[in-house]
Amino acid sequence: MTTFARPTRRTLFLILLAALIVAGLVLGFREPPPLVDAAEVARGPFRVTVEEEGRTRVKDRYELSAPIAGQIGRVSLEPGDRVAPGDALFVIDPQPAAPLDARARAQAQATLARAESALQASQTQMQVEQARAALADSELARLQPLAASGHVSAAALERAQTEARSATAALRSARFTVDVARHERDVARAALGAHDAGRGSAPLQVRSPVAATVLRRLRESAGAVQPGAQVLTLGDLDSLEVEVDVLSPDAVRLQPGMRVEFERWGGDATLTGRVRRVEPSGFTKISALGVEEQRVWVVVEPDGEREAWRRVGDGYRVEARFVVWQGDDVLQVPAGALFREDDRWAVYVIDGDRLRRRQVSTGQRAGLLAQVLDGLQAGERVVLHPGRDLRDGARVRVRR
Repeated sequence: MTTFARPTRRTLFLILLAALIVAGLVLGFREPPPLVDAAEVARGPFRVTVEEEGRTRVKDRYELSAPIAGQIGRVSLEPGDRVAPGDALFVIDPQPAAPLDARARAQAQATLARAESALQASQTQMQVEQARAALADSELARLQPLAASGHVSAAALERAQTEARSATAALRSARFTVDVARHERDVARAALGAHDAGRGSAPLQVRSPVAATVLRRLRESAGAVQPGAQVLTLGDLDSLEVEVDVLSPDAVRLQPGMRVEFERWGGDATLTGRVRRVEPSGFTKISALGVEEQRVWVVVEPDGEREAWRRVGDGYRVEARFVVWQGDDVLQVPAGALFREDDRWAVYVIDGDRLRRRQVSTGQRAGLLAQVLDGLQAGERVVLHPGRDLRDGARVRVRR
């Protein structure tokens, strides 16, 4: 019968030591887990915006020019001065005029007839805008109590308020157009009368057709002027609007009534407005980098009270932010965590010290963030900018 000697303590110690050495060598030469950056999936406000530079402009403006040839007196008005309808702007002493021949008289009479027709057309348009404004005000008055009791949505009330403001602005512009057309009629009548008077006609005093602000003074000193020479530019600052040129791919995402925010205009507050019109045709513009871009003009009208825009004048630079989409409680993830897997988006979720590849459904995108529709939950951590060496189930270390 064969017997085996029991291993001594020294033998067991040497065997254990050898095992520890082998294990240490295996662990020492094993490739360490890669370091990764991580971000947390969170819920919060989410907005999709388009940002571009814009410029203010006065929609209702009137270029005042000399109606007849003669000697103009010194123009004392300065930019920023307010004028009321009928205020004297400048005086022209007509030069001696020969009686009009048949052709010139026919042209002057045609100009007068055209001015009278334009006045009638503008008065008709004003009546249309009056009816539209009355209807919008009536609709708003009807919806306000319904919205207060919860029978009408806040969005419907906001649309009615926007329509009422737009109708009021259109009516103000129509009245401005009527005043201008009436002035054009009076100027054409005065020009025809000055030629008929011939020598010794009295000085012609040009008066303001509307209540407005002097925007520009193109002629200051006294001297000879010819018919059509521009003297003053008047404008109604209450009709201020903003024109913004945006890239054509962004323009197709904009629509009338969309909210717009204005920043970096010189004040601390954020001004607001609404898209009034997206122009149907684009134009080519060379960017600062020398790249040709197709851009589209978007016209925005100020929202709210005019007092907030009181310090902004004609031709001022502003930065416009169009709010394309927004939500108050949106599940979102950094866009840098997403990568393509076949025809879907996927992320690496950190589970302990292991990676779990997971496909997700995304919605809106806003800069460095993306909306998550399905596949993730708030509080989970995902890998930012995953490399090609990462694999499902691999061990990783999160960079602190």
